[in-house]
Parts: sequence; structure tokens; C-alpha cells
Amino acid sequence: MRRRLINSTLAVVLVVIAVFGVSLVIVETRTISNSAQESVDAEAFRLISVVESRLLGAERITPDVLSEQVDPTRYARVEIPGRAPIEVGERPTDGVIRSTETGEQGEKVTVEESRSTVTREVGRTLLIIGAVALLAIVSAVLLAVRQANRLTSPLTDLAETAERLGSGDPRPRHKRYGVTELDRVADVLDSSAERIARMLTAERRLAADASHQLRTPLTALSMRIEEISVTDDPDTVKEEANIALTQVERLTDVVQRLLTNARDPRTGSAVVFDLDEVVKQQIEEWRPAYRSAGRAVVCSGKHGLEAVGTPGAVAQVLAALIENSLMHGGGTVALRTRVTGNQVVVEVTDEGPGVPADLGARIFERTISGRNSTGIGLAVARDLAEADGGRLELLQQQPPVFALFLSRVVPSRKESVRPVR
Repeated sequence: MRRRLINSTLAVVLVVIAVFGVSLVIVETRTISNSAQESVDAEAFRLISVVESRLLGAERITPDVLSEQVDPTRYARVEIPGRAPIEVGERPTDGVIRSTETGEQGEKVTVEESRSTVTREVGRTLLIIGAVALLAIVSAVLLAVRQANRLTSPLTDLAETAERLGSGDPRPRHKRYGVTELDRVADVLDSSAERIARMLTAERRLAADASHQLRTPLTALSMRIEEISVTDDPDTVKEEANIALTQVERLTDVVQRLLTNARDPRTGSAVVFDLDEVVKQQIEEWRPAYRSAGRAVVCSGKHGLEAVGTPGAVAQVLAALIENSLMHGGGTVALRTRVTGNQVVVEVTDEGPGVPADLGARIFERTISGRNSTGIGLAVARDLAEADGGRLELLQQQPPVFALFLSRVVPSRKESVRPVR
């Protein structure tokens, strides 16, 4: 392709030079010839005027006088009736440019110039035109090489990107080339790479979840089948078979849930649950760890609140916040539940130094941590919250206040304020 681009550009330039160059040569040749003829005519007219003026003034007309009026490269002949012709200069022997003028008293002036002067002038013009044409060809070749590199290098990169995608490397390159069409292809390849990466991630997650969640049902099912194989009691066989069928149903439910989550992690998991139970569970689980550290974890706010989400996911989010306060915070950790609009809010705060100012806007990014931790906990917690249709935010940096927002369900019983424990 590179050679084709260079050859096509060079061909276009050569055609343009041929068309305009030939036309320019013809025009310049005629212009130079006409200019030389006009110059000879002007000199003949001027010379006849000099001759007439001297004749009228009865002045002598000599070769020396005329030589001062004639270009040294030209030949002049003055013919006066009754006198011998006067010649000035060397008469050209090859092709000539001639001009003749006749005066009122019969005098005649002829001026000739060798056509070689025109030929030399045309040659110089042709040389200049040739030099310009050569410069144009060199410039065209350089421009064609540059354009070919500009087009073929991106195409090579795009081919490598496509090959990488085909070999299982879905990382997008996010490289652009300043050419609209090529950038469009790069956009499509990057979008395809991102979709492939998401599909591979979903497949890996599905494989990991399947290997983890199917292990227990399969183990229980194999144990029931072993019990059936070693017994001859029909009642035992029937009982074990019923239990095995239950295990198969459970296994089917696990597979169905895995497939549903693989298609869309946000569907099929949110339920209405009692928020008090989840908060109480986390308080009980983390209280021993806080006692060992000489600290306390308490809860306050409204109770009897019902939220929409996945209790397990909400518990993991609260556990990540409580663990974060244990590792990076100080003093008492307080969980407070409240209502704002159609949402339930669980706030987690402590008496520690808070979140550094330079990390406030990036605290939920992966690998971002104020200390030597992995920085994954808060990022995973935000993902879990968003998967349930909620959100996790940092309301205040010092002292730190993290808030989990969930959709609210208005309870049938009266809400009341729970005292701090």
C-alpha cells in the first residue's frame, strides 16, 4: 500500500507538471520571441528618428554616431538616398530577428539581431522551469512518503490490535491517529476490546462462582448417592433419594442464579429486608474485635426501617466500613440509621483523624489507600451498594462520615428512636 500511495501521488504530480510545464514552455517561448521582436522594432524606430533629426539639422551621420545608438549585440544598416549605406555591428549569419523602418526622406533603417539570443533566453527559462519541476517532484515524493507513513503505520497498528484481540488480549490501546476514518476504526476496536474484556471477566467470575457454590451441593449429593448404593433398606433408599432430589433442586437453583447474575448482576437479588437485623448482626460480629483494641462500636437512630437490597451485600458493605474504621480510625465507631426522602441511610463514623484531603475525591478508587493496605475494600463496597441500586458516599472527611443510601420501604409499624447502646 505504501508503494501504491507513493506511485499514485508521483503520477499525479508528473501529469500536472507535464500539462502545465509544456503550456508554460510554449507561452514563455512566445513571450521571449515577441519581446525580442518588440525590442528590435523599438530600436529601429529610435534609430530612424535619430537619422531623420540629423538629416533635418544637416548633421553628419557616421558609423561612430550610429554605434552609440545601437545595442552592441545587434546589427544596423542605414540607407540614405544618394549616399553609401552605413553599417554598424556584425551582421548575424544564422537566423535573425529583423525590423525595418523607412523615413519621410526615403532613408531606410534595418536592425537585425541573432536568434541565438532568444534561444539562450529560452534555454535559461527552460532550465528554471525544469529546476522548479524537479523541486516539485522531490517535494511530492517526500510528501507522498510522509502521507504513506501516516496512513500505513496506523493500519499496521490497527492490524496488530485486531491480532491481539484474536489472541485473547482484550486491552484497549486508546491510540488515535488524527485521521477521521482511522480513528473511527480505532474506536470500534477499543469498544470491541472493552466488550470482550467484560465478557471474559464475566466468564471468569461465573467459573469462580460456579466452582465455589456448586462444590457443596455436589458433595452433599454424592454423599446421598453413596448412602443409596450401600443400603438395601427400601425406606432408607427412598429417604435418601428424596434428600438427593432436594439437593438436585438446590443445585439447579444455584446454577440458575449464577446464570442470571452472569447476564445482569443487578437483577434478581434485591429483596425487602429488615435493616435492624443486618446492623445488629454487624455490631455483634465486630464488637469482640473492638473490645480487643480497647474501642467500642455502637448504633443509634431510627429502628423498624425496611430497605430494598440484598441483606448479604448490605452486610458486606457495613463490614467493610466498620473494618476500615478499625484499621484507620480511632475512638468509638458509631452506626446511625436515618431516613431522608424515600431512602434509608446508614452512617458510619469514628473519632479518628479522618480521610486525608488529597484522597477525599479518590477514596473509592481501587488501590487508593491512606496506609499500606490494598485499597480494594471501599471500592468493592461501593460496587456492592450500586449493584443493589443504592450508593456509598463520603459525606465528611474529618471526622470521617461514610453513608450507605438504600431504597426505603415504609413500615407498617410505628418508627421510634433507638437509644445509643
